[in-house]
Amino acid sequence: MFAVLKTGGKQYKVQAGDVLRVEKLAAVAGDKILFNEILMVGGDSVTVGAPTVAGAGVVAEVIDQIKSDKTIHYVKRRRKHSSQRTKGHRQQLTLVRVTEVLASGAEKSGIAAATGTADARRAAHEAPGTAKAAEEAPATPKRAKKAAAEA
Repeated sequence: MFAVLKTGGKQYKVQAGDVLRVEKLAAVAGDKILFNEILMVGGDSVTVGAPTVAGAGVVAEVIDQIKSDKTIHYVKRRRKHSSQRTKGHRQQLTLVRVTEVLASGAEKSGIAAATGTADARRAAHEAPGTAKAAEEAPATPKRAKKAAAEA
């Protein structure tokens, strides 16, 4: 059985036992994660989602957090000033091993969904504790404080 999943803006065709290098996920080595965005499930019969297959999932185990090879971006401007610049970049990746493909019942598996680091930061920022502190101390403009002091 195989599945086509979407993560980090890319699509991967996977089956049990495959090892993938995907965009960095908020997980540590040894964690089990569940990919929920399944575009297609195949095997004896093919199920194509519109846009995703409801109830399908791919369970994977995080092997390690790695970095890709360095890419060099070199810019040279000719003519008058003859300037040049070199920049390097190493993309952060997560190495995962697919353990099983679930055609249905993925939400009942009890495994945490795979989220990127941006999603994890956003969830931490919107935590219930931080919203409560903002409600208790509303921001007031300087003029309102001055008018309250004079009255």
